[in-house]
Amino acid sequence: MSKIILDLYGGTGSWSKPYKDAGYDVRVFTKPDHDIHYLGLENMIDLKNEQVYGILAAPPCTMFSLARTTAKTPRDLKQAMEAVEDTLRIVWEARHHNKLAFWALENPKALLRQFLGKPPFSFDASEFGEKYNKATDIWGYFNSPKKQEYTHHGEATRSNARVLPAIPGDYKLDPDMTKRQIQRSITPEGFAQAFFRANQ
Repeated sequence: MSKIILDLYGGTGSWSKPYKDAGYDVRVFTKPDHDIHYLGLENMIDLKNEQVYGILAAPPCTMFSLARTTAKTPRDLKQAMEAVEDTLRIVWEARHHNKLAFWALENPKALLRQFLGKPPFSFDASEFGEKYNKATDIWGYFNSPKKQEYTHHGEATRSNARVLPAIPGDYKLDPDMTKRQIQRSITPEGFAQAFFRANQ
């Protein structure tokens, strides 16, 4: 039986890509094709014949963002928490049916801490080989990946000047997000690879 990975709010699928490349059965559920709020586990797997091995989730973060000070629409934490609750519901359903090897919920370091508490793992993009800074929190049940500072000519460097990654050609744009927001939400490749190595 192949190992099924559910990638919730997966966007470009960048976090689950190492699993897909390794032959895992990766199923990405993301807007605009899927609304997690209305999906149950029975819509993601065959409950009689399949079991979920791991779950990755990156619910929308715009309402939690500390930078949301000049947005046209006011902050709506109730709406934001619905996506988090939907993620946890799927985790609970999957765990009820079988033992999950791991599950992880990602969000940039911001107001979600006020609801879920201090996360067991936090990282900066530069700690996984990127040349930019982005603080991110991870909650869940998983093995922490090993951090590795970005080095250039033998010296660790950090820069806020960010070269945003390209959006994959086959990616369907979320109508609620700008192109820049989508690029900023893409999981750093170095982190995705390190997380995979720690949670196979």
